[in-house]
Amino acid sequence: MEKFSDKLRAFALAMALHVACILALLVGLWWTHESRPVSMPGPVIEATLIGPTAAPKARAGAQKPTPAKPEPPKPEPPKPEPPKPQSQPEPPKPETQTPNELQRQNQVDQERVAALAQEKAEQEKREQEEKVRQKQVELDEKQRKLREEQQKQLADIRKQREDAEKKVKQASDALAQMEDRNQKAAAQAQPEAEHEAEQATTGAGGQDNDLTARYAAAIQAAVTNNWNRPDNASAGLRCVLNIAQIPGGDVISVTIGSPCNADPVTRTSIEQAVMKAAPLPYQSYEKVFQRNIKFTFRFDG
Repeated sequence: MEKFSDKLRAFALAMALHVACILALLVGLWWTHESRPVSMPGPVIEATLIGPTAAPKARAGAQKPTPAKPEPPKPEPPKPEPPKPQSQPEPPKPETQTPNELQRQNQVDQERVAALAQEKAEQEKREQEEKVRQKQVELDEKQRKLREEQQKQLADIRKQREDAEKKVKQASDALAQMEDRNQKAAAQAQPEAEHEAEQATTGAGGQDNDLTARYAAAIQAAVTNNWNRPDNASAGLRCVLNIAQIPGGDVISVTIGSPCNADPVTRTSIEQAVMKAAPLPYQSYEKVFQRNIKFTFRFDG
């Protein structure tokens, strides 16, 4: 903060400097002023003075011709007025400022600086807001693309799920048809199995035709339900199976006996059906259970 004495000293120095400049200007004007001689315009007149002693001699001599009268002098042109010295403009006098005016000027300068700083701050704020808006636009664009990608993936997943459900339904329909065919085949094979089981001996050494027939029908149904029938298997199929099992129905081995009118692929599928059906029916059939049984597999279409 400047003191009042410092301001007063600066003011006095400024006044002294201005006074010195004015004095130097006046001295320069006086120094450049020059006096010019007065010149009279018109021709120069020459004259010969004749003294008193020369007159008689002139009379005695030959009479000289009288000189011609001199022409009257031409009127003198008007004297040009000497150029007036041009007054040079005085330099602008410095304005003297009082301490209050200096303080007011400083306040104005401070306000101007503050206004410039505020304008710069507002400009930076606008630039920052523009950057934020641009980033928000880019973020919205990325989110839009992400949503589109997610919707596309969801559509693919829905399509895959619909395809899978369609395949499951087709498989379920095929399985239901297969079970229906197996049940029909088991129903057709049951009377023949009961007829063949009439001669089978029970585990107790006696005859139990009804239980043996049910046991044979149960084995036929279990193997048929687990049989993956080849496309070339035709109706009227008859194959004798030799099955080795243990108590509980677990199958140890199975072989195709004779007669068998099936091709090699169908024979393999029948053997696999027996292994898949394991364990074979055992509970409630303990009386008629045998480790080695001969079983005739039938397929009537």
